[in-house]
Amino acid sequence: MAAAAASTTRYHHHLLRSKNKEHQSSACSQLFGGWEDRIQLNANAAGQSLVIGRRKISSGKQPPRPRHLVVSPKAVSDTSSSLTCLEPDASSQFGIMLPSESHLLQAAFDSFTILYVMIMQSVLGIILGGGAGTRLYPLTKKRAKPAVPLGANYRLIDIPVSNCLNSNISKIYVLTQFNSASLNRHISRAYASNMGGYKNEGFVEVLAAQQSPENPNWFQGTADAVRQYLWLFEELDVLEFLVLAGDHLYRMDYEKFIQAHRETEADITVAALPMDEKRATAFGLMKIDEEGRIVEFAEKPKGEQLKAMKVDTTILGLDEERAKEMPYIASMGIYVFSKSVMLDLLREKFPGANDFGSEVIPGATSLGMRVQAYLYDGYWEDIGTIEAFYHANLGITKKPVPDFSFYDRSSPIYTQPRYLPPSKMLDAEITDSVIGEGCVIKNCKIHHSVVGLRSCISEGAIIEDSLLMGADYYETDTDRRLLAAKGSVPIGIGMNTHIKKAIIDKNARIGDNVKIINSDDVQEAARETEGYFIKSGIVTVIKDALIPCGTII
Repeated sequence: MAAAAASTTRYHHHLLRSKNKEHQSSACSQLFGGWEDRIQLNANAAGQSLVIGRRKISSGKQPPRPRHLVVSPKAVSDTSSSLTCLEPDASSQFGIMLPSESHLLQAAFDSFTILYVMIMQSVLGIILGGGAGTRLYPLTKKRAKPAVPLGANYRLIDIPVSNCLNSNISKIYVLTQFNSASLNRHISRAYASNMGGYKNEGFVEVLAAQQSPENPNWFQGTADAVRQYLWLFEELDVLEFLVLAGDHLYRMDYEKFIQAHRETEADITVAALPMDEKRATAFGLMKIDEEGRIVEFAEKPKGEQLKAMKVDTTILGLDEERAKEMPYIASMGIYVFSKSVMLDLLREKFPGANDFGSEVIPGATSLGMRVQAYLYDGYWEDIGTIEAFYHANLGITKKPVPDFSFYDRSSPIYTQPRYLPPSKMLDAEITDSVIGEGCVIKNCKIHHSVVGLRSCISEGAIIEDSLLMGADYYETDTDRRLLAAKGSVPIGIGMNTHIKKAIIDKNARIGDNVKIINSDDVQEAARETEGYFIKSGIVTVIKDALIPCGTII
């Protein structure tokens, strides 16, 4: 946000510093948009001054002394341009003490930043953890879907949480009902100590499904999950609910999303992804009018029904060439609801509806509510299947530009700090791969693979086109000697083992001379008692599984 504001203000340098009052007022008006009634620029004999929220900040030699404000740094950010979060009870009066030599431009910029951050604090993020994750099984055998490891160092939940934090949304709930122990642990370690505190209302908390006298059922769907916790959400002093999915991989600026929702005075805004005809048949499509208002929905249409869902995507901001290639828009499962609208829809209009995408939002459209589409034209992947998960992870190794990059200083992806040592590679040959923290890799070959944290790979191993999730802990030399004495296998990849097109879940024990290469090209197989599954031709070794020495899969 700071970078965007800085680029906005470059044009206004000379205007704000100008002695021409009209120029100054014009620059201030453009910088602060709809806040004209709270912002006024005065020029007098004593020098320039900026009035913000009817509190004056003077750039003269003896500025008036405003009330002290408590500020805290933006949560878990390591960027040099981090914004600050103003205490909530200061919303009625804004004031910044500037050094006597500060320029008026700095006052305008700082005030703009604080105003915008405070506006975004009026949004509650609600991340839906999804169901049992049967399509991602066995990765979801012992963990909730948002807790599945991703990209060597991260977990899926880090994506929407980081997008929220980078968009100055610091009130976040994660709703889940399956295997939530590891998700709870990760969130408490990654975010709890950074979010809360005196005068800071930020939080990231897990809300598990629970039974009550009023509702003895578990979550029945996305809308039902939110409905069951409406009593909690409505207590928060927010204007909008931002509803997100916990199993998507993308980077998005929600500030622009929220701003579009407010500017169009929408009741609901749906994030929309432009699609070509080939991909469109796998998604729920939307049709819009000339104002970008959604007028029709179709779930995975084909044939003539598909052609009827074509829209002019230039209405949403796509250029003409891209609009011809992408004549469809699909729902991303990301929504902004005005608070009052959400309460009314779930309690009064559709008290029995279980799903947002197929029931609540089409129902709101039929009632004549203003449901807007917001175009997102970037990388986005729904990680709902083993195949999609596999390709999304290996996509970060693509060169010269990966499908999704974790290396973006302006909007980093946060995760749990583990304080692991740098990875050690001894006579290893590694190409086109991503290696996590704390790995020990000895005299082996790794190509086009993602190697997760604490991975131990022994001499002579060959890893190709694979995802290794690593381990939750290290085994000591004493542990390894005891295991060897018992004829067992230590955590990691054994000597002279060959792994190709596979996912190796955490803490797996792969013995020496094992071959996991699916030489028979089996597409589907369930071998849970033997420690693995095959889905879409991809071998997945179960968490904590033991694959004995000499095994061929």
